[in-house]
Amino acid sequence: MPLSLYQKITQRLASSGRKPSYIVGLDSATAALQATAKYLHGKEMRAGGFAPSLTGSFLNAASYLPSKLIEPISTAVGWLNAASPSVLNDVQAQTMSQWVVSQYPKRRYPGVLIGSSSGGAVHLGAALGIPWLPQTLLVCARHSVDLDDPKQELEWAKAPTKELLRNNPDLWAYQMHDPNQDRLKVGHVSYFRLKRSRLGTEYKQFLEQNLAPGGTIFLVDCQYKWLSTQVADRHLFQFGGKGGLSPKDYFQDSQEIADFLRRHGSKHRQWNPPAHDGYLPESEWGFEPSLQEDVEKFAHEQGLRVRRIVFNDPQDLSPLVADLYRWWYKVRGLPTNRLLVESFTYLNPWLALRLGLVPYWAVFNDLTSLDHLNRYLDTAQPYDEIYANLFSNGLNSLGIASIDQWRSMVNRARQHGQFVGVNEQTYPGDLGSFARHYTDLKKLDGRYPVPLLEPLTLHQLDAFLAQEGDRYSVRWI
Repeated sequence: MPLSLYQKITQRLASSGRKPSYIVGLDSATAALQATAKYLHGKEMRAGGFAPSLTGSFLNAASYLPSKLIEPISTAVGWLNAASPSVLNDVQAQTMSQWVVSQYPKRRYPGVLIGSSSGGAVHLGAALGIPWLPQTLLVCARHSVDLDDPKQELEWAKAPTKELLRNNPDLWAYQMHDPNQDRLKVGHVSYFRLKRSRLGTEYKQFLEQNLAPGGTIFLVDCQYKWLSTQVADRHLFQFGGKGGLSPKDYFQDSQEIADFLRRHGSKHRQWNPPAHDGYLPESEWGFEPSLQEDVEKFAHEQGLRVRRIVFNDPQDLSPLVADLYRWWYKVRGLPTNRLLVESFTYLNPWLALRLGLVPYWAVFNDLTSLDHLNRYLDTAQPYDEIYANLFSNGLNSLGIASIDQWRSMVNRARQHGQFVGVNEQTYPGDLGSFARHYTDLKKLDGRYPVPLLEPLTLHQLDAFLAQEGDRYSVRWI
């Protein structure tokens, strides 16, 4: 099908590094992509625009507004980041991939990461000095709906999703609707996580031109699943999302949900989602397995290696990467006793290495993410210093971890623990954390050479895995 003028212009701009307007910027995948690319360019992952301190101050002041005013602000931001529903007809997988590969320096790499979104993968890529190519990108469309009626949302989406997939045979559409954690947005914005089932021309060309002969493709295979509905060929609908509630919690009536809906003025007292078809790959974090065969075929043709990094929970990679950094820091003669806990999209691999901090990525601000982190601290050699940022999603969603619970984790440091960029009085409505997690991190003590020209080698990674690999919930295949 011939491209429209808009599609041609968007494609040209994407090739030069301009993000297509329909790809959401404040998302786990785009944040991970840009953090990795910035590091490989030798730059920090800035947050807050051209004047992050001023942005942080303004948003911090806004955080003290009553919740009835903060919530509309968050809703408006989500609406502005979304695209017109008509833009779904203009989505092009080729254009999306052109934008992705345009982010990276053009040089030879010993390996590349491809697949699931993961903050752990970002720091693994930074250590190895290699890119990460996402399988999943988020597209949002403006559409008003009764946010507590998921069947209404699904019914509206069937026609535009069918057209989107007809135009993009390499994509799967994982539609997601979470009236708990995304409550401030899903009443006016529809979420579509688009997953690649094949590498496509742009990814292949990038690998051919930038992967060293005999190099390694690391397939990041997060097998996290969710109760979902198979709507049509390559169209899945997911009700709820990873956090403090389990998949089953979203499908069962409970007093907790009734009270939550009452507090938020909903006319509903329970959710009534479409019948699910069982556990399928989770929309944001799960790996769509149809991509694996195409990657292995391409690697065989090009004489490349494929190593699958397989884990069940998005946070499973974080303990391994944290301990890998401690091992690497010891080899480099650096301190190994300072931990940086990052949350969701608040990622900065350059500053972590510049400050000599051991990075540990938490999926979100919920109880499940905190529990995973505490279990890591239970078994890890104690840290003298612990620093943590916290993503604020604007409301006390079900399953969120309180500031006191997060403070208890920070206080596990033997000498000093503190939050970085967190307003403890306004969390989880701490709008200013968007910029302050970056500006306050820059103020921490410690300056070490960033090993961009002397990264961790694949031989060193293998040596670490040979010594310690069996301790983690991660399989290297």
